[in-house]
Order: sequence, then structure tokens, then C-alpha cells
Amino acid sequence: MKKFLALVLTVVMAASLAACGNSGTKETQAPASGDSETAAESTAAESTGETAEKVGEGVDVKDLKVGFIFIGDENEGYTAAHYAGAKGMQEALGLSDDQIIIKWNIPEDETCYDAAVDLADQGCNIIFANSFGHESYILQAAAEFPDVQFCHATGYQAAGSGLANMHNYFTSIYESRYVSGVVAGMKLNEMIADGKITEDTAKVGYVGAYPYAEVISGFTSFFLGVRSQCPSATMEVKYTNSWASFDLEKECAESLIADKCVLISQHADTTGAPTACEAAGVPCVGYNIDMTSVAPNTALTSASMDWGVYYTYAVQCMLDGTAIDTDWCKGFAEGADKITALNDKTVAEGTEEKVKEVEDALIDGSLHVFDTSAFTVDGKELDTYKKGDTEYISDGYFHESEYGSAPAFDIAIDGITSITE
Repeated sequence: MKKFLALVLTVVMAASLAACGNSGTKETQAPASGDSETAAESTAAESTGETAEKVGEGVDVKDLKVGFIFIGDENEGYTAAHYAGAKGMQEALGLSDDQIIIKWNIPEDETCYDAAVDLADQGCNIIFANSFGHESYILQAAAEFPDVQFCHATGYQAAGSGLANMHNYFTSIYESRYVSGVVAGMKLNEMIADGKITEDTAKVGYVGAYPYAEVISGFTSFFLGVRSQCPSATMEVKYTNSWASFDLEKECAESLIADKCVLISQHADTTGAPTACEAAGVPCVGYNIDMTSVAPNTALTSASMDWGVYYTYAVQCMLDGTAIDTDWCKGFAEGADKITALNDKTVAEGTEEKVKEVEDALIDGSLHVFDTSAFTVDGKELDTYKKGDTEYISDGYFHESEYGSAPAFDIAIDGITSITE
């Protein structure tokens, strides 16, 4: 059944992110870091842009041990990006392999609590968990191990937990999605100029995981990037109701292509959608990782992030004896967000220069992704949007991820059709 998205989720829980697909848990020591590309050399002070608060004596680097709880493994894009960040942190701080312990394929159930307890018992000073559904179990462990720092990606409960050792983190991924949307919009313009489509048929498809705020924020920022270059573009969103399912994502992309979508993007963690696009000859924008290995002739770029910036910051805080932010969210300016390398075979002429221009504007603050002059809701421009007592719109834009690390934008804007079945 088709219906326009009319979700205005009122709790940040709806921002649930990431992850999924898992099969069998295992633990490893981290292999040598190698030459991972990362901005992880940022110091704690550089990452926050503020003077860090001293909270005690730092941990001697030789005594430091870091634990990771991952929802998936290296074969799943979301966890692969986190793992790359962990390796970047290890390299930047000069940690040995036996100082990093990784729990792979940890589902969003009591297994997560057990993994956290085991890492604490093994002497980890700081423990990271990377999936939204891990949070309640991490909170439980944090309460039981007050001398261990616990950091949870994509969650929202740290600030209200009353636990000084509980932290939430995310990146301003909406910035990466906007930039990748610019790449897509330029491709649509090229297709129009070449006579492959018309302005009226510039319809983009989006493979979403769930109709949650994090996904809505992501596809809206992508669409706004598209529209900044191709104003006639529209977008259709379909959901898989799974964070990571190759088959469902592939089927969803195929359905969108059948609905006459001429370019596909995604908030889903596998290569299913790009695989469908390569078979159909439809340009695509991926997520987390470079998709050219499965879509060499159709992939344009992917919205991605460098988790190493946060991992290095948080672990450096442990070494320095300084406080870790309760909520941490950084973007292009700090090197935490990025797009993967542009595929020269597929992107439109001038894309590299335009990307540089847009990224520079995001960094210097002259461009705001959710500028309220760039979209309407039921034909009207928004001038206010509150959640509880917090006003999110001021100075002409929606202040995404500024009042908490988890995304909050959950507004249904004109030009996007959401299909749930």
C-alpha cells in the first residue's frame, strides 16, 4: 500500500541506526593496522575543538586495553567501517595487537552484556559497542563497572543515565549524504543533457532500512543534495525492515527500478542494491564502503565516515586522564565524514570540483544541510520545530545532531514519497 511518509517521531529512540546481520560470535585480537586511510591522528583537543577537562590520572599506554563489540564482521559494510576506524586508532596511538580485543557478530540481546562483562574482566579500560540495540546492555555493564568507560554508537541514553562512564557517539553522516546527493544530482543533469531522461523523469530511488529518524534524516539530506543540482528531481523510498539483508536490498532496488527510478541510493548495509543497479545499468550511490567492486560501471560514490576520529579521541582521553564527551558528533570539519573516491568511469564532468566546493562550504559553515529555504512541508517553509522543550529550527536551518549525537530530523518533506508495505 502506498502512502506518503507522515512520520514525526517524538523520541530520539527512533534514530536507531545501524547494523545488523550476524552469524556466530567470536573474539579476536586486532591484526596489525596496516595503511588504513583515516583522519585518526586527531588529538582529543582537536576532535572536540575545546580544552578537555582533566578528570584524573591517565592510563599508561603500556597498560591500556581497548575492547570492541561489533554487530557484524568485516564482510558487512557498517562494521567494516568501524573496524577500519579501530585499526586507524591503533596505528595512530601505537597500540600493539594484544591491546585490542574485538567481539564479532554480537547480536542485540543478552550476548552483548556478556561480551561487555567479559571484556571488562579481561582488563579493558574502555569498551565500544557499535549497534543501536546494544545500548541497554551497555548501560547495564556500565553500571556494574564504574571504572571502565563505555561508548555506544548511535544511541541516546548516556546523557540521562546518570553514569559518568557512559557515552554516546555518532558522526554528522547527513553531511556525507548531502555531498553524495550532489554527486547524484550532477549525474541526473548529465543524463538529462544526454537525452537519456527528461527533467520530469528525474526520479531517484532509495533503499531504506526502517522508517526511523536516522534513516529519514539520511535520505532527506541526500535528496536535498540531489535537489541542489537538479531541482526537478523527486524521490521514492522503500524499506527492507532490516539493517542488513543482501536479498531484501537487491529486491528493493529492483522494485524501485521497475517503478522507473533512474538512480538508486541506500541506507542499508550490504551490496545488494548496487548489485541490482549494475545488472540493470542504473547509476547508484552506496553507503559505508566503496561499491565499485560490485558495481564498477554504475557506482558513483558512497556516503561514508571515519570512525577512527572518534576512537582516537576517546582512547586519547584515557591516556590523558581527560573527560570523554557524553555526546559526541563531528563531521567534515573534523575529518569524521567523507565520501568514497569518485568513480571516474561514471560521475559527471565537473563533479570533483563541485564536491570540493560543497565540502569547503560545510567546513566553513556557510552551508547548512537542512536550510529551511531549501525544502517545504505541505507547500510551506518551516520556521519552527520542537521536540519537548527543544527548538530545532533557528537562524534559518534545522540544527541536526547539535542537541544529542543521534539524528533528530524526522520530517516528511515535499518531493519524497515513502512506500511501506
